[in-house]
Amino acid sequence: MASSSVFVFGFVVALLSLSLRTSSAADFICLFQRLTPWADGPEFITQCPIRPGGEWWNANPIDVENAALASGGAPADADAYTFNGWPGDLFNSCVSNSTLNVVPGKTYLLRIINAALNTQFFFKIANHSMTVVGADAAYTNPFQTDVLVLGPGQTHDVLMTANQSPGLYYMTASPYATAVGVPFNQNTTTGIIAYGNARQATRPILPVIPAFNDTTTAFSFSSNLTSLVTSPFWSPVPQTVDENMFMTLGLGLTPCNSNQNCSGFFGQRLSSSMNNRSFVLPSQVSLLEAVFRNISGVYTKDFPDTPPLIFNYTDVNNSFNQNILFAPKSTSFGNYNPTTDTQKFNLVNPQERNTFGVPVGGWAVIRFRANNPGVWYVHCHLDVHLPWGLAMAFLVENGGTPEPTLPPPPADFPKC
Repeated sequence: MASSSVFVFGFVVALLSLSLRTSSAADFICLFQRLTPWADGPEFITQCPIRPGGEWWNANPIDVENAALASGGAPADADAYTFNGWPGDLFNSCVSNSTLNVVPGKTYLLRIINAALNTQFFFKIANHSMTVVGADAAYTNPFQTDVLVLGPGQTHDVLMTANQSPGLYYMTASPYATAVGVPFNQNTTTGIIAYGNARQATRPILPVIPAFNDTTTAFSFSSNLTSLVTSPFWSPVPQTVDENMFMTLGLGLTPCNSNQNCSGFFGQRLSSSMNNRSFVLPSQVSLLEAVFRNISGVYTKDFPDTPPLIFNYTDVNNSFNQNILFAPKSTSFGNYNPTTDTQKFNLVNPQERNTFGVPVGGWAVIRFRANNPGVWYVHCHLDVHLPWGLAMAFLVENGGTPEPTLPPPPADFPKC
C-alpha cells in the first residue's frame, strides 16, 4: 500500500523495534528543532520544496533521480567519493588531496561528517588512533579506536594526537556495503595528515582498509559507543514506555508497467516499505500544514504498529517484501525477541543520536519521548530508498499546556 502514513502520538514514551535484512541507517528529522518545526526542512513534510529555477535549485541531482525513477532501477553510481571536495590521489584522474597540516605533539579535534547520499563509510588514519568524544552532536564516553563507521548523515567528533614520526599519513574513507548483488563504487577517497616538517616528496603511508563487507568491524564500533551521562545536556533514557511499535524495513519489487521495460531485478521496479507501507510524498501541501490547518485527503493515520504478517524478517531468502532525540538501547543480529532480548537493553548510558544504523540481518531498538509537537519524518538515510517509499512520519500532538503547543507558521511561510 502506498500513502502518506503517519503514526499519532500524544505526549508519551515510545519503544520502537526495527528489523532489516541489509544494513541501513534510519533518521528522525531533525535535531533540537524544538517548537520550530516550520523550519525543519524536508520537502512536503514540514516545508514546500525549493521551486525549480533560480540560484538555489540545480537540475543535475534531479536528473539523476528522475532517470532512476523512470527506469524502475537504482540511480547511477557516483564517480568518486571526496574529502572536502577532493577525491584524493588514489582516484585515477586526481592529483590533489585535502590536507591537514599538524604540529607534532598537539591534539586535534576532528568533526567528521558523512555527507554522502547512499554510502556508509569506514574512516581511518594511518598509524593514528582516535578517541571518539561525540556522535550526532551528543557527548559520548571517550572511546579509543583506529576506525570509525559513519552512515549517511552521521557525525563523529574525535580527538587525534599527532604523535607519529614526521611524515605524510593518509586519511581514508572506504565504502561499507552489505547488499548482495548490488553494484557500488568501490573507490577509496583519501586526505593527508601532513606533519609540518615532512617532505612533500615522501610517499604517504596508507592504513589497512577494511573489507567492504566487514560487518564485524562495523558492529564492534557502533555497539561500543555510550553516552556521557555527566555532560551538561544529558537526558536520561525513559525507564518505562507507553507505546510499543515493531517495524520492519523492507526492500522489494513491484510490477513494471505493461508498456515499459524496467531495470530493477527480474525486470521489475524497485520499491521499499515500512510495515508493508510505501510512503508517497504529498504534492500540493506539506504534511505539517495539512495537520495544522486540518486539511483532509493528504495523509492517513492508520500506519500499523506491527507488520501485517508474521514471517522471518531477516531471512535473505524470504519472498516478502529529528527532532526527536532517541536512545538506541540495543542492536543485534537475527530476529528480535521481545522476551529475551530486553535483557540486552542499556538503560544506563545508551547512545543519544538522530541517525542510527540497523545492522545487516538484524535489529535495533530505540526509545524516545514524544514531547515535541509537529510532524517528524522517519526514513532510511540512504537517499536512494526514499523515492521507493522507505519512510513514514510521526505526528506528535500538542501537550496539555501552552508550552508544548505547535505554533502557527510564520507570516512569510513559502507556498507550494
